[in-house]
Amino acid sequence: MSTRSARTTRLKSRNLRKRVQTKSTLSKHRGYESPSSSGDVNTRYFLRRRRSTSLDISFSHENAQPLRKKKRKSYSNPALQPQGRVAARYLQHELPDEVMYYIFSYLKELDLCNAAQVCQRFRAISNDHELWKVLYMEVFEYNESPLMNPEPCVFQFVSPDDPAYDNPWKESFKQLYRGIHVSKTSIPQCEVTKGKRLKGRNIMKFDTIESAYNYVDKMEMENPLIFIHSGVYHGDFLLIDSPVSLIGAAPGNVMDEVIIEKETESTIMFVEGAKRAYLGYVTLKFSPDSTSTVPHHRHYALEIAENTQPIIDHCKIKSLSVVGAAVCVSGQYADPTIVNCIIRDCENVGLYVTDKAEGVYKNNEISGNALAGIWVKNGANPIMRNNHIHHGRDVGVFTFDNGLGYFDNCDIHDNRIAGFEVKAGANPTVIHCEVHHGQTGGIYVHENGRGQFIENKIHSNNFAGVWITSNSDPTIRKNEIYNGQQGGVYIFGDGRGLIEHNNIYGNALAGIQIRTNSNPIVRHNKIHHGQHGGIYVHEKGKGLIEENEVYSNTLAGVWITTGSTPVLRKNRIHSGKQVGVYFYDNGHGVLEDNDIFNHLYSGVQIRTGSNPFIRKNKIWGGQNGGILVYNGGLGMIESNEIFDNAMAGIWIKTDSNPVLRHNKIHDGRDGGICIFSSGKGLLENNEIFRNAQAGVLISTQSHPILRRNRIFDGLAAGVEITNNACATLEENKIFNNKFGGLCLATGVEPIMKDNIIFGNHNMVDRAVNSGQCLYKISSYTSFPMHKFFRCRTCNTSERNAICVNCINTCHAGHDVEFIRHDRFFCDCGAGTLSKHCQLQGEPTQDTDTLYDSAAPMESHTLRVN
Repeated sequence: MSTRSARTTRLKSRNLRKRVQTKSTLSKHRGYESPSSSGDVNTRYFLRRRRSTSLDISFSHENAQPLRKKKRKSYSNPALQPQGRVAARYLQHELPDEVMYYIFSYLKELDLCNAAQVCQRFRAISNDHELWKVLYMEVFEYNESPLMNPEPCVFQFVSPDDPAYDNPWKESFKQLYRGIHVSKTSIPQCEVTKGKRLKGRNIMKFDTIESAYNYVDKMEMENPLIFIHSGVYHGDFLLIDSPVSLIGAAPGNVMDEVIIEKETESTIMFVEGAKRAYLGYVTLKFSPDSTSTVPHHRHYALEIAENTQPIIDHCKIKSLSVVGAAVCVSGQYADPTIVNCIIRDCENVGLYVTDKAEGVYKNNEISGNALAGIWVKNGANPIMRNNHIHHGRDVGVFTFDNGLGYFDNCDIHDNRIAGFEVKAGANPTVIHCEVHHGQTGGIYVHENGRGQFIENKIHSNNFAGVWITSNSDPTIRKNEIYNGQQGGVYIFGDGRGLIEHNNIYGNALAGIQIRTNSNPIVRHNKIHHGQHGGIYVHEKGKGLIEENEVYSNTLAGVWITTGSTPVLRKNRIHSGKQVGVYFYDNGHGVLEDNDIFNHLYSGVQIRTGSNPFIRKNKIWGGQNGGILVYNGGLGMIESNEIFDNAMAGIWIKTDSNPVLRHNKIHDGRDGGICIFSSGKGLLENNEIFRNAQAGVLISTQSHPILRRNRIFDGLAAGVEITNNACATLEENKIFNNKFGGLCLATGVEPIMKDNIIFGNHNMVDRAVNSGQCLYKISSYTSFPMHKFFRCRTCNTSERNAICVNCINTCHAGHDVEFIRHDRFFCDCGAGTLSKHCQLQGEPTQDTDTLYDSAAPMESHTLRVN
């Protein structure tokens, strides 16, 4: 006969026996003799002739007045009466307390209750804590604290000094005395199943748990209670189908001293009918015989079936079977409460909840298991609170096949794979948990997994804090994700998800990484102080990235590369140690309504075939310019405000060809737009004003198209074209610039059409005509365009340039050479030559003698990636 068939047969047999059983009262089935009829009422244990059959009755009358006896005629010798009164008075009032305590120490619990009704002195002595503690340890074995049972299925140890109780040991006796006992050894003066009750104690003992359970089941006792004493119990068939309470009773750490073990079938099973059953303070072990051929994939140390609501409290549960689980909760309306348990070092899964089961699991320690610490599948929906899930040899918590669950305030760490895995339609809620030090990752959501991960701390994991892949779509919200050995959140392989209001920082790689067609929503996060970049979108990654604050990352704030097309909107990207937003290797996407500022390099860099749409952004405070387009970069740069950058507002170089429309480029600490090294581009309808250098500088074989721009109020020239560059200028307005409207170097011949150049100040020509050194109007921050020379007599180098007035005055009579008409500042006036300039005051000792703008720094991201 199969194991499950045998179980069903036993259950049917038990139910049949219960139906045909003739019901009778508990006292009749026990066959007790009342103290009043036992013939022992005149023994030394009965200090008053008072009928009492149980501890409960004794307690109920303990504080009552002695019953009034019916007066009857006395036929004793009157001479003897005074002597009797003297003896009674001596016993009740004059015998020393020490002697009374010694006498009472020979009494059992029922006798003490009866003695308490004699007089106030007896009551005080019989209520002594030490007397009751000795009796308590004799019966229940608990030697540190008394156990209270204030209501059904609630058992709790209290302090022996608990002020809520007059005598906690005695109160515990009162609450627990109804219980029967299972023990491998004898309990002093305890009735066995067929024995006669001894005086002063009214408890019953069995040798096996199964026989004790069968007895209370047969008697249909109210709130049945079974104490399982110290020892190892093998082989009991424990199928619980009634609201019985089973609790370990032992000194010290109770659960370690009471062990229930089985090698075949589940160690203990709760089935329909066990709605308010209780099991506490025991160790459950399932240890299958390694030589047996019986499969154990459906055998567990603890099995809870459908339509049950048992409470499992302070148990240690372990299975040595390599299949199955230590605990299995299965079936609809399986709704246990499992609290304060230890599920450790199992050779399989620790806790398995499946098939729409529910339950509350609280304050448990689940660790060191060979497979997952917890499995949740097939619509199961448990509530897990304050559990400690750690050092598993697999994943910590695994929800799959549409598993649900609510996980609150759990500590999940040091598991070999992910701390929490979600797969195949599972949809758990994880809140206030700490998921950390995973040897692989923190949270892994894949294969259409979902879930809500809210207000958790996810940190110090060896790989990503959160992985999302394979069409999964979780909600990651209000979490702290930090100090990962790789990235913070990693979304790949068509992953999705809402990543919102998280604080992501201090991770070794990108705070958020999006790749391979993934398309998440990333909003309202703080992504900062990463050892790498902030957000990295690559390999055709997508995503809506909006209203995040991305700052103080070591590399780029946002990288976009290899065919990726994200939308970045309304983000604040700032204070990075390199670039703000970096498009490279065919990175595309939309960059709109962002604030990008205070980066050590450029605010935005575009290179190698990248073609983003950059619109309505504010880009300022870059130490290396606002936007740098280089190495074949493209892009539509439209309606942006670019200002207060340390170098050019926009750089275009090395065969790049962007479109710039309707931008405002102003108040730069260098030039407005700088195009050089074969740069191209269409500059149309832009407003370029108040920049410290040229509004537009075109140099070194570059050829852009400038159309309908307004270039004005510059502190240097409006447009400068130099170094064999060219340009097409159409319908531009160039006015009110300090050094002139259009300044052309030697050999430059731009294509001009319908430009309006007016109202420029031409301060360079004025300075030359007035005999001033041009350094006086430029200092070392500007590069006025005019004729410049070198002096062979003063042995000037190719890096030096001297203005015409210094040649005529300071270097008069020297062997001089005209170089060309171009932009420069005068080294003679700057004091960098050996001869002091006669047209200037004290030399400034400036050593920057370049006559062309310094090249911008390019991102080193690729070098370290």
